Amino acid sequence: MTGKLTRTLLIVAGSVFVVVAIVGIFVPLLPTTPFLLLAAACYARGSQRFYDWLLNNRWFGRYIRDYREGRGIALRVKALTLLLLWVTIGCSAAFAVHSLPVRIVLGVIAVGVTAHILLIPNASGSRGQV
Repeated sequence: MTGKLTRTLLIVAGSVFVVVAIVGIFVPLLPTTPFLLLAAACYARGSQRFYDWLLNNRWFGRYIRDYREGRGIALRVKALTLLLLWVTIGCSAAFAVHSLPVRIVLGVIAVGVTAHILLIPNASGSRGQV
């Protein structure tokens, strides 16, 4: 019974991580890749079927495989990510946040995320697909 319960909990956790990763696509401060990698790890231990589904998924599969194998991220995806990051943070700082310290924190976060993204290698031979 414990083995089945553990597998069930891993599948549930993996599914929650996939949902959070999807939300992260639209919320630039929420990282997508770490949650997809966590989902893959949970699925790998909980269900081969879910693991295979995630790695062969039309939107996430190649992205996960490229990242895990050190092949990097497509330049087009990097550019779009950075554009969305800076537009979102810029609009938040300009229109939603009125505190200077919070604006500074947003700027520091944006610079840190930008540096992280730029340090990830560019995927060679990629057509810019996620």
